[in-house]
Amino acid sequence: MREQEPSRTAFAAATHRAVHQVVEKGKIFSDPLALTIVGMKAEDVQHDVELQTSRRGIRLFIAARSRYAEVALERAVEQRGVRQIVILGAGLDTFAHRHRLSGNLRIFEVDHPATQAWKRRRLEQAGIEHPDSLIYAPVDFESDTLLDGLNAAGFESTQRSFFIWLGVVPYLTEKAIDLTLGTIASLAGGAEVVFDYSDPPASFSADLLALHEARAARVAAVGEPFLSYFDPPALHEKLRKLGFSEIDDVMGRRLVSSFLEPATTAARSTDDGGEPRSGGGHVLFAATKFV
Repeated sequence: MREQEPSRTAFAAATHRAVHQVVEKGKIFSDPLALTIVGMKAEDVQHDVELQTSRRGIRLFIAARSRYAEVALERAVEQRGVRQIVILGAGLDTFAHRHRLSGNLRIFEVDHPATQAWKRRRLEQAGIEHPDSLIYAPVDFESDTLLDGLNAAGFESTQRSFFIWLGVVPYLTEKAIDLTLGTIASLAGGAEVVFDYSDPPASFSADLLALHEARAARVAAVGEPFLSYFDPPALHEKLRKLGFSEIDDVMGRRLVSSFLEPATTAARSTDDGGEPRSGGGHVLFAATKFV
């Protein structure tokens, strides 16, 4: 991200979510505020470049990872009594403004100060009200730690917490990723996290590699290059060493298919010998033991 500018990739992800509401009618992930927060109308989408065939895959993946994360969060709230939610790299995420979960929730949005200021202007321009449960925690990782920023905003590390960390990991160094995961795993009250990551490009098919290289060039051109990739078994071992005892790792293609064609996917999963080894993006849930 360029200094004093909001994240370009955060806006792109928000646009993908908005376009999904029109093109796929929000079939995977319904967000009634998605168009409003990016300043789009349904009729604008018909002329939007996001309709290009090459962008459909990433659009559906972004919708699927959001749905997966919010379903996991709902389980944590309803089954394990989680009341403290942290959205890392929130961008133009609208969860805090549209959720219907019961209970006295506290939702912390963590992001770079420039991106957060930009989002607050967008919300004001769109007429989207600030809910009482939402707490902004601006963090400049060049000078602050995640825990410093959260503690300053009133976060309580002794309460079990749920972290949503989408569209961020690929743009960070492995050192920064390890530090964040270590912080989450070490929280006294216990924690759960959902994040997405990518297989190493060397494992991609020729077609997938071409799509990946085109996207990598686009994000690098706006100053937000891809920096990290993970081999799933090695990542799982890293998570276990950090203290996560439960791990669910789903390939993006399988996740998208499960939401679009659940019956077909369920039948196929019994015949194909399990998940293929690679395929690009993954969405992963990890949790420490319940305290």
